[in-house]
Amino acid sequence: MDMPGNWFIEGVYADLNVMLKVREVFFSASTAYQKVEVLDSELFGRSLVLDGKTQSTERDEHIYHETLVHPAMLCHPDPKQVFIGGGGEGGTLREILAHKSVERATMIDLDPEVVALCRQYLPNHHQGSFDDPRTNLLHEDARAYLQNTSDFYDVIILDLVDPLEGGTAALLYTQEFYSLAKARLNTGGVLVTQSGPAGLLSYTECFTTIFNTLGTLFDHTKAVQVHVPAFQTLWGFTIASDTAFPQVSEAEVEAELASRLSKRLQYLDGESYTNMHSLTKFQRDGIKTETRINKDSDPVFMI
Repeated sequence: MDMPGNWFIEGVYADLNVMLKVREVFFSASTAYQKVEVLDSELFGRSLVLDGKTQSTERDEHIYHETLVHPAMLCHPDPKQVFIGGGGEGGTLREILAHKSVERATMIDLDPEVVALCRQYLPNHHQGSFDDPRTNLLHEDARAYLQNTSDFYDVIILDLVDPLEGGTAALLYTQEFYSLAKARLNTGGVLVTQSGPAGLLSYTECFTTIFNTLGTLFDHTKAVQVHVPAFQTLWGFTIASDTAFPQVSEAEVEAELASRLSKRLQYLDGESYTNMHSLTKFQRDGIKTETRINKDSDPVFMI
């Protein structure tokens, strides 16, 4: 089969690759921490790729970032101080700053070159959020920061790269790390982390383990999932708190979003909020039967 042009090939599973026709390569090189590519395609627009894995695309990043941020923020009655681990594109920061209650968003991203590249090449992702006066952007190790800071947060949002063996976030999904993070939460605080692929072929890679690990530390945990087209599968997120989650109707979600936010969302509304909380049977069964706890001494990695 003749396929002229430049194609990006991404491994989804050990025996499955997907191919995306690239319109333009804006950047491709290695930083001190990882290989970085900023690609443009007809299908997805501009995309950020780290170590060969698509992180987000212009076409569908709003699905990922709105799902990561807003369900967790709605679990807190008045979030003022927010911590972000990772999030180099600025999409998570953008969604947090849409909450009128937020006074300060502290974002810790290890790789300053990635953030600089995203500022330059992905303006539709960050939409100027890095220049918001409420933004406190630091480039250091998120684990060391949480261990050493004296600050407390209402919401901690972990928008980290996947837990790949040898990757920069390999030890940011463990029980020890989550314990550090929990210690920096104010009373009533909420933690949410992206939890990896949650589709039928991949939900046990790290999704169920992350959920089970957080359940060893927090009184209340819940998972949400959405389909992110650029990721080729369902994607999972886990929300945790020692305070019971509010039970809200679709109408109440709509009212809360309208009251709290300074903008209208593209994806999340009352009905989609309800749907993302409805896990498939295989996901529910996987969570129920999961026994692994992700520890520093025995971390669980994505395949």
